[in-house]
Amino acid sequence: MDILLQQIINGLVLGSMYALIALGYTMVYGIIQLINFAHGEVLMVGALTAWTSIGYMQTHMAGAPGWVILLLATLIACTVAAVLNIVIEKIAYKPLRNSPRLAPLITAIGMSILLQTLAMIIWKPNYKPFPTLLPQDPIFVGGAVITWTQIMILGVTAISLAVLMWIVHYTKVGRAMRATAENPRVAGLMGVKPDTIISATFLMGAVLAAIAGVMYASNYGTVQHTMGFLPGLKAFTAAVFGGIGNLTGAVIGGILLGLIEAIGSGYLGALTGGLLGSNYADIFAFVVLIVILTLRPSGLLGERVADRA
Repeated sequence: MDILLQQIINGLVLGSMYALIALGYTMVYGIIQLINFAHGEVLMVGALTAWTSIGYMQTHMAGAPGWVILLLATLIACTVAAVLNIVIEKIAYKPLRNSPRLAPLITAIGMSILLQTLAMIIWKPNYKPFPTLLPQDPIFVGGAVITWTQIMILGVTAISLAVLMWIVHYTKVGRAMRATAENPRVAGLMGVKPDTIISATFLMGAVLAAIAGVMYASNYGTVQHTMGFLPGLKAFTAAVFGGIGNLTGAVIGGILLGLIEAIGSGYLGALTGGLLGSNYADIFAFVVLIVILTLRPSGLLGERVADRA
């Protein structure tokens, strides 16, 4: 039971980060039917920007509380990621909006490789330790252990998801996003500006990715130019798992995928005496993807796609 409880905590933390990244995929897909495979690299840029900002603030703001430095670094990372994602949309995706779907997909993969290369040039390819800014005193829950960093991840994720759902369901921008997702031509006739809404969608997705990147770096304690590839791929799996195009599905898919990965690797390690386990955790995500695509291609909550006029 202690192993189960510990792996549930680990799975919720991991799934929370997957859910934030998956929301970026599913929002963009819901509006322009594009899988933005450069989304993981936006996460990476956010994490590396936060790392640089923290180093600067620790030098010039000596004595500032760790949580203040982390908060300011996260805000800077969100700003940089948002600007980057909007630029990507304007330069790489907007000219191809009416092209066959394969063209923007290949462009997204190319943009992913380009961003990794630029990050390697700017920040160098070596792994960099991410500073520990929160207390490291362990908190015991039953027979399991949780850290303040993990509590921060769960809390920030819950707040971020609540704010996003409020924006989408109860604000003018959210109504415009839903209208554009249903039918951009009709939404345009009703006074909605589709280009502005698409840019807003990329902006929101980038902010969520940057937050996830900072939390991912805080949890694992390292940053590097390829760090966004695997989380991005797993978050895409989570979006498909829950039903891509469905916000609730992305959240459920991300959390379930995190739980499956953590519990599966935990018990695999226990059953094999540590021979197998965390090193093989990645296989669970892709086994889930294969099973879902085989048995239910639309995902757990289905895909909401309107007929286009």
